[in-house]
Amino acid sequence: MTTVVAVRKGGQVTMAADSLVTFGDTRMSHNAEANQKIFTVEDAAGQSLFAVAGAAAHQLVLQHALAAQPREALQFGSKHEVFHTFTQLHPVLKDTFFMQTKEDEHEPYESSQFTMLLANSSGIYGIYSYREVFEFKQYWAIGSGRSFALGAMHAAYDNKSRNARDVAEAGIAAACEFDRNSALPADVLTLKLKVSK
Repeated sequence: MTTVVAVRKGGQVTMAADSLVTFGDTRMSHNAEANQKIFTVEDAAGQSLFAVAGAAAHQLVLQHALAAQPREALQFGSKHEVFHTFTQLHPVLKDTFFMQTKEDEHEPYESSQFTMLLANSSGIYGIYSYREVFEFKQYWAIGSGRSFALGAMHAAYDNKSRNARDVAEAGIAAACEFDRNSALPADVLTLKLKVSK
């Protein structure tokens, strides 16, 4: 698993991710491979940051699927735009990348199998397997260390001396301290928000 956090504060949005990859009981640290979990996509409005939790294959699949789309088709400026873009991407994931869409026989929709965070100048979005999209006003975390990260970010967020990067780093540090599937060093990227909240 992994830990990924995103924070919006003071006119900035920051995404941070740990660098550990695990295969069952085997841990592959940053020393074995440069495990960078955050990737950048040039979209219709500029630039978006993405990170995925779960199977290691998800990151490469998502990077290639998004890169194959025309830039103007990648619209991530609102909850509804993110939903529409990922609904359009779902058949590509099935047909080109052989994504298995079944999680459970009784589920109401085909699954896209992803749990991801997206951050850009419009804010922070969580995208989940049935293309559920949530827009987070302050911060969020995904992955096995999310509970530790959320607690640390909750404690740090209202401190006026801490900016978005500081809060994100506090979240990742807590996750890497307590979650066995997350480890430092962390990648941390920051973008400017269109509207400060």
